[in-house]
Amino acid sequence: MLSSKKKLQLVAAFTTLFLFAVIVGCNGFFVDPVLTSITVGPTATINQGSTVQESAIGTYNDGSTKTLSSGTQWSSSDSTIATVNSSGLVTGTSPGSATITAGFQATSGTSSITVNLGNVTALKISPPGNTNIPVSGNAPFTALATVTGESTPVDVSSTATWTLGDTTNFQITLGDPVTVQVLSGVIPGTKTTLTASYISSATVTSVPVTITATQ
Repeated sequence: MLSSKKKLQLVAAFTTLFLFAVIVGCNGFFVDPVLTSITVGPTATINQGSTVQESAIGTYNDGSTKTLSSGTQWSSSDSTIATVNSSGLVTGTSPGSATITAGFQATSGTSSITVNLGNVTALKISPPGNTNIPVSGNAPFTALATVTGESTPVDVSSTATWTLGDTTNFQITLGDPVTVQVLSGVIPGTKTTLTASYISSATVTSVPVTITATQ
């Protein structure tokens, strides 16, 4: 017959084997979740010289989410417009738009950053006043910002917000400059207004210009 000591040794051995089997079995059923997408944010408009902290949220195939920090690779599509450091802090360097990318393992996500001029004190549309455009024709317009410390106005057409009063008879195409077209079939004499606004230290809005459809 087995001694009590031998019996205890056998029980301990079987217990160890049982626990080992349970651990192996559990590992077979439960695997680490797989990263499927990354959400980067915020999408923001900042002034030149200002900063915004970006974050990267990972979504996994089990539906869970996690803030990604260590191991995240940050980059900017145009560092002359916006730079980003290793922790996701974005700094605006010059006016324009840049795409910020956060990469983790084999997955990445992006957000958009728009950099505006600071200290804009006035905004005007060129040409000012009244502009006549023939039916089916078009005309270009630019937004010129007065900036503290700058001797000449700065063209901010591509980053200004444009508002066209009548979008039924007229159409605006954004760019630098923007283009306003009088649509086909519009009755001559039909008028609309065009306004530009710009986010700086405060929101600055231009005096509206009047556009008239002609023969």
